[in-house]
Amino acid sequence: MGSGEMAPSEHSVEQDLSLLPSAHQASLRERLHRVIPGGAHTYAKGDDQYPVEAPVAIARGAGCRVWDVDGNEFIEYGSGLRAVTLGHAFPAVTEEATRALADGANFVRPSLVELECAEKLVSLVAAADMVKFTKDGSSATTAAVKLARAYTGRDFVALCADHPFFSYDDWFFATIPMDAGIPRGVADLSLTFRYNDIESLERLFAEHPGEIAAVVLEPEKGEPPHDGFLTRVQDLCRRESSVFVLDEMITGFRWHTGGAQAVYGVTPDLSTFGKGMANGFSVSALVGRRELMERGGLRHDEERVFLLSTTHGAEVHSLAAAIATMEVYEENDVVDALHEAGRRLREGVESAATRRGVGDFVRVVGRDCNLVFETRDPDGVPSQPYRTLFMQELVRRGVLAPSFVVNYSHDEAAIDATVEAVDEALEVYRRALEDGVDRYLVGPAVKPVYRRYNDR
Repeated sequence: MGSGEMAPSEHSVEQDLSLLPSAHQASLRERLHRVIPGGAHTYAKGDDQYPVEAPVAIARGAGCRVWDVDGNEFIEYGSGLRAVTLGHAFPAVTEEATRALADGANFVRPSLVELECAEKLVSLVAAADMVKFTKDGSSATTAAVKLARAYTGRDFVALCADHPFFSYDDWFFATIPMDAGIPRGVADLSLTFRYNDIESLERLFAEHPGEIAAVVLEPEKGEPPHDGFLTRVQDLCRRESSVFVLDEMITGFRWHTGGAQAVYGVTPDLSTFGKGMANGFSVSALVGRRELMERGGLRHDEERVFLLSTTHGAEVHSLAAAIATMEVYEENDVVDALHEAGRRLREGVESAATRRGVGDFVRVVGRDCNLVFETRDPDGVPSQPYRTLFMQELVRRGVLAPSFVVNYSHDEAAIDATVEAVDEALEVYRRALEDGVDRYLVGPAVKPVYRRYNDR
């Protein structure tokens, strides 16, 4: 199952069973589920998101590679749910975090590192006058919504239905099927519109005149903005006196050090950053215009907003890691390297798919620095069983890939080895299209995270 092991060109389910995780890993799986709901602290890392042959637990990582608890090595993509943009245990970052730890992790008054990190981030993001740090993106984005509601005196929020995750808080989860535990009525305050469809947002403003506090969206997901979409959203928010919020958790430090807003020339009122800002250390941020952000501070005469106040929000070693990460970005062409590695991978995968005759069924989509793959069944319909099969065959060839999102440590050798693994996996995929996926798939298919019940 490690990087040196290849699945046989012809195999049966009986042979496949020998490639299941070891008894050691199986026991770890049981222990994980005994004490952690779902077996992981992030739903995207759960067993239902991976083929049964995937490693149960990771022991360590270095650069673009990880090792499971049995010592099997994998080239890994989507590192830390896209948070590790430089590579695992990147020396320039871990050394600074370790040095900072020696002086203490948390104090009763602000540390100097808080100031230095805030000044560094504000210097990189043009639309940032002030910043509040927290530990995860959900908290930052929910704080943006609360601040917008306080600033405007309005209750409704418009969010993009095409972007899969903004927060674990009620205002977002009230809009998706997995809404257990959310009070009735919350969903009434969350309105949805479609990306690249300005008319759908205009309709919301027409239906709720003077009532929408904020418009929340990612700058880009699977497709880029068309026909000046982001600029038109910005103009509409200005005209309607609504707060324009960009969720740059993914796009920040991948599209540009100043976020996708720098690429597309827009100036949001509030932005949230996190993934990529500290190379996997727990740091997220709400940034924005002083006029709004100061409402959470002390130097104003308006009603106070309890904005963000977290015990660990300014943990010294995490902020030191963030400073070091931002410095690596400033001193190296990290963003260009991410795009180049992604381009090489995309072209290699597309070439392999064409060569194997499955180009209509396996596609690579997204910006080169943030690639994902689509898997389709013989009828051309998006398929979770075929996604599972593709991931399964990559795992067998030493590639752990819930996506094809690269980090700075994915060198040419890693990309080329991945393309070779993809090429072999696609031959199995081709046969499955002809013979049926059940003949080749071991274990259950992966499932959508946002499902109402576990069994469907």
